[in-house]
Amino acid sequence: MTENIDELGPVDWIVVEFPGSKFNGEIAPVLQDLVERGLIKVLDLMMLRKDDAGELEIFELSDLEDGELGELRTEEAELAMILSEQDVLDIAETIEPGSTAAVLVWENLWAAPFGAAVRHAGGQLVASGRIPIQAVIAAIEADLEDEGA
Repeated sequence: MTENIDELGPVDWIVVEFPGSKFNGEIAPVLQDLVERGLIKVLDLMMLRKDDAGELEIFELSDLEDGELGELRTEEAELAMILSEQDVLDIAETIEPGSTAAVLVWENLWAAPFGAAVRHAGGQLVASGRIPIQAVIAAIEADLEDEGA
């Protein structure tokens, strides 16, 4: 993570499911670009695969082929391994049989200076949230329909 703990940025996680286990690594270059631009630092990254019978396989970066993750394998030595075994098993419950999922934990380096300023000012984060992009798109589309009506 950030070298100076006082400058630690917010840490987020996501699970992205690929139905039919059709993960091919297309997301890797975009993620690598975010790392190279200093916007995020990948703290943990793994792949989960459930076969059609629901049997789980867990893959670390070193277990995957180069084509699946591209240059992200260079980050593996620096990963913090934030997720516990129980975290991974809990996440696996959300994945449908016959699917592959990418599990990503990252530090938002871009937000670290703001977080440090908040802490220095005596503040603390008391709530946070995410709005799924599908909900944002639906809201925009509904607004556009209302304007056209």
